[in-house]
Amino acid sequence: MKSKDLLKDYVVEKPHPLLEAKTVQIVLVRELLDFTVLRTEETREVNDVSTPLSTANGETVRRVAFLASKQKAAESRELEQMLRTATRAERQECYLPNGLCLECPRCGLFGGTNTESGSEKIGNIRHRIEYGTAFSLMPYQEINSATTFNAVNEVTQKTGQALGTRYAVIPASVFPSIITLRSVTWHEFVLALKTVLSCKSYGAETRIGGDVRNRILGISAGWEEVITPLELTLELYARCIEGVEGKTEILDGYMVERVLETYRGYAGNPSKVRVFNPDEVTTLSSEVAQSELNEEFLGTAYGDMRQYREIQKKAK
Repeated sequence: MKSKDLLKDYVVEKPHPLLEAKTVQIVLVRELLDFTVLRTEETREVNDVSTPLSTANGETVRRVAFLASKQKAAESRELEQMLRTATRAERQECYLPNGLCLECPRCGLFGGTNTESGSEKIGNIRHRIEYGTAFSLMPYQEINSATTFNAVNEVTQKTGQALGTRYAVIPASVFPSIITLRSVTWHEFVLALKTVLSCKSYGAETRIGGDVRNRILGISAGWEEVITPLELTLELYARCIEGVEGKTEILDGYMVERVLETYRGYAGNPSKVRVFNPDEVTTLSSEVAQSELNEEFLGTAYGDMRQYREIQKKAK
């Protein structure tokens, strides 16, 4: 694959408990396609936080927070289900929260803890995929909604007393987001990217909403993280909404590339950082999406994890 050559200097040959500095950041926007409940508190209100308006305007505003744990949970389950389907139950069962096999590519990427008391299993696996809380591009008050709901009597078809209020984020809201991969193999990169592209359901009430489209707009690779989700949101607001360069820009791969190039200059090792252009990002995304999770691919991915666990076993 042509795309494999693009990343050859930024992925490792085999996964290892001792990590290298090689880091790949996937920059994407999560675009809500339905009302989505982003909450964790019992008050049922949407999670929000105060941030500066943009990099050019220090005014404090409220933004909706798409917590890192919510992103990770949905995508961890997505990868778990993808692997279960692709292997057709030929592998050991693996499921959250306490049934992790600690031997599959999902456990290798997302990490896992041995919860069996007195077990002879080898120890824990450290995660090599990281998430940061994503902040809404637009302020809280512009994208938050509160809907009152009630029950209908099936016989009389009359509505009774209101049952409650549903707080949600409205469709078409955008959350710039970043997924960071550390010391991953090419096969793990493919699985991570496939997971992002295929995961479509997020939030607390996915049975009646929560549809999301993930659009990959940028990729950077090097010896460190180049940018954080908050910095990304503030930069995109300044450029896309405020038009700090004298015009309103379009939120696309070219804008993200310019932002990443700016932050590459702040890196500790800028000469080791590569920012992929939009054509390269499209090539990577397209070729990864078209690659098949066939027996050869899965055999290598699972074999890598067996080798990883053997290294841990010898060090025990």
